[in-house]
Amino acid sequence: MRIRTLFLLTVLLTSLPPAFSSAQEGGERQANVERGARDGVLKLLPANSVTEHTLTIGARTIAYTATAGTLDLFGQDGAQTGAIFYTAYVAKDGGRDRPLTFAFNGGPGAASAFLHLGLVGPKVLDFGPQGRDGANAKLVDNAQSWLDFTDLVLIDPIGTGWSRTVKADDASNYYSVNADAQSIAKAIALYIAHNNRSNSPKYLLGESYGGFRAAKVASALQESQGIIIAGAVMLSPLLEGQLMFNADQFALGAALELPSLAAAKLDRENAFAEEKQREAETFALGDYLTTLAGPPPTGADADTFYGRVSRLTGIPQDIVTRNRGFLGNSFVKHSDAGSGEVMSSYDASFAAPDPYPESDYDRGDDAILDGFTRAYGGAFADYARSELGFKTEMTYSLLDGDISRRWEWGGGRGGSRFQASATDDVRQLLASNTAFHLLIAHGYSDVVTPYSVSRYVVDHLPPSLAGGRVGLKLYRGGHMFYTRADQRAAFTADAKAFYAARPLAQPAD
Repeated sequence: MRIRTLFLLTVLLTSLPPAFSSAQEGGERQANVERGARDGVLKLLPANSVTEHTLTIGARTIAYTATAGTLDLFGQDGAQTGAIFYTAYVAKDGGRDRPLTFAFNGGPGAASAFLHLGLVGPKVLDFGPQGRDGANAKLVDNAQSWLDFTDLVLIDPIGTGWSRTVKADDASNYYSVNADAQSIAKAIALYIAHNNRSNSPKYLLGESYGGFRAAKVASALQESQGIIIAGAVMLSPLLEGQLMFNADQFALGAALELPSLAAAKLDRENAFAEEKQREAETFALGDYLTTLAGPPPTGADADTFYGRVSRLTGIPQDIVTRNRGFLGNSFVKHSDAGSGEVMSSYDASFAAPDPYPESDYDRGDDAILDGFTRAYGGAFADYARSELGFKTEMTYSLLDGDISRRWEWGGGRGGSRFQASATDDVRQLLASNTAFHLLIAHGYSDVVTPYSVSRYVVDHLPPSLAGGRVGLKLYRGGHMFYTRADQRAAFTADAKAFYAARPLAQPAD
């Protein structure tokens, strides 16, 4: 977790797994599926369910239609190969040119319930007064639902949620960067065709690997489906794997991680201030970076340097010294020495009891990813059945670690998440579509995808591409900062302004 030409188009289309045919072919076969022609585990999936609802946001009541259903994938032989589960929310008075946002999570291996019930949907899962009680979490109306300013389609990639292949062994055909992007692009094209939404400005929303996926899907839509995306929102995205993974092994990676650890310490002490955070950022890309890049300091210089790093992060000076300033995962056990607590990589300000206090290394499951947020899975399954009318005996898969372990990152033999990059995709999207705009959002204390990495990427985009079209917004909290109600409201307000400011395409110089 802590990743053009006609010839090219021909290669893409001929090298895909057999799940992909044209949107028109998929549409022609939809009737056969609805008549019960499904095979394998897909027989457990019911027909699409359409229900009517209302949601009050401020003084406005929004009447909307919810559809919980599947988009079906077929091979070149006409046989169904899989089905992608989705949930759509469409405002009844919005018109067919209302913005339309396709949202997905990351992992790889995560279903969309995180974004669905955590941020954008008409219901949000309330984790109680402290924001961490998964056992007693309750669904409530979401006063910050993005349905206020865009229709929504939440998509679960193959292997997640209720999205499956006919044959279980075929699922791995989708567990790669390119095949995944093409399958999501195909699902989006099918939804647009089935619902006559070609006139709508189309947006993508992706979290974590989903942010990386958004760049790849936008490129795939443009190249293989002829669909141009108006904009994208990347939440806690993976943009450059080489700057995120194993950051403790090189100076720049460590320097881009340090501000997140500093923010976490300030947050734990209820002392967060943007001025203090800017000081940490300046130190990180100044004295900290140059010191790590050179020989280790000695004597009084070492004491001064390691002492400052310790004070910034809360990690004891002896541990900072032992690691020569490269902090790595030492923050998990040592950010608040003697407290008997461990910190989450997903929010380094989030403390939980240490299940292995006798060990310097064993830390158990992550208190956020493996803790209270797992409640999103059961909550969504119940919500889909009881309120959306989608009733199935299939298990809803919220987060499948096996998918992540089996993921093919590409880049040739030995390709891995360390080479994962979405920067070129972002550059090409900005260059080829002068109306495309991008919003990147991060939590300050996220150590899985540190915000400074995205800032580094944005700062190194050519001004001719990024000027006025790429924004970076920061919020209190970690990877899923939206679990904090006030930060969810702030992000939603920024997203609404982002949609309202959609630029028109400008002629090339």
